[in-house]
Amino acid sequence: MPVSVVVGGQYGSEGKGKVALTVARERDARCVIRVGGTNSGHTIVDDNGMLRSLRQLPASVFAKGTIALLPPGALIDVDIFEREVAELGLGPDRVVVSPFAGLITAEDREAERSSGLIDRIGSTGSGTGAALTRRASRSPSVRLASHEDRLRPYLRDTADLMRGILQEDQWIVIEGSQGFGLSLLHGGFYPHATSRDTTAAAFVSEAGLSPRDVEEIVLVLRAHPIRVAGPSGPLEDEITWKDLAAQAGLPEDYRELTTATHKERRIGRFEMDVVRRAIQANQPTSIVLNHVDYLDSALRDGRQSVLARDFLRVIEAPLGRKIDRIGLGPNSLVPRSDFEEKPDAQPSSRQARKVS
Repeated sequence: MPVSVVVGGQYGSEGKGKVALTVARERDARCVIRVGGTNSGHTIVDDNGMLRSLRQLPASVFAKGTIALLPPGALIDVDIFEREVAELGLGPDRVVVSPFAGLITAEDREAERSSGLIDRIGSTGSGTGAALTRRASRSPSVRLASHEDRLRPYLRDTADLMRGILQEDQWIVIEGSQGFGLSLLHGGFYPHATSRDTTAAAFVSEAGLSPRDVEEIVLVLRAHPIRVAGPSGPLEDEITWKDLAAQAGLPEDYRELTTATHKERRIGRFEMDVVRRAIQANQPTSIVLNHVDYLDSALRDGRQSVLARDFLRVIEAPLGRKIDRIGLGPNSLVPRSDFEEKPDAQPSSRQARKVS
């Protein structure tokens, strides 16, 4: 059946929103789904060349004619939901919410902030984990989307809607959140984990679809994995943004901030183990590697890079998989074949760097 799942293979911020939007456009998707809560954001470049970041709605809703769907596995912060719907100028014809989706309350946010999670594991304090905990405990205080008057115009039977779309052979894209290394169950870094599983199988379950519906699983990676600020877990070979800028030829003050907290991300060199395990658990049909321009900024100008070409070969051999597409910036995806050696290629002058 025509369902694509986009999943992160490291610790989040791999560029899943950009990839999901590309898949939705290429597949002429009818429905795009965002699972999880507001503890992470997805950023894309819109048709006007503007960066747009969303924490609640799927970033792939920027694909023309798509319906953004928040399924039973979604955790909704109503204020963020309303703000994003208003900013995008969408209505109930383009946004659908399952009555069974959970709500994140002010009490959930306060519970995370007062619990010490932010200082202990670098949690974003969005309330997502607290909302999930209450729901798992079957607490009578749990509120679902069906209990919120402000969501009433958007409520529909999402299972029925999705099944009808699939029966018409129209495409659905599930935009997974965070990354495999943050999985509560499989990431391997507990307690430095998010509050849920982050595999493709979990996203399909949260959406309310069957594994038999899935035709495509796209695993998204980045050349230099990141973690959020603070004691958020180990990075095998952590470096500074100053190190990265010097390596890639970027401005000395270059850095990334998280969408949810606007704090400076931690960054490291490519790690094999977490990616190998992500491949094993998700069995992707294709793999995207983003931020390859962080190896050599000359790639942004369309120049060849021996460093980037060598890097691909170094990581593909132990992974046992070819990278299918390469990301060179916020709005760039090119085929792997563009990195095959060409007789007239002009190499970059940058030196090769260690790959762990």
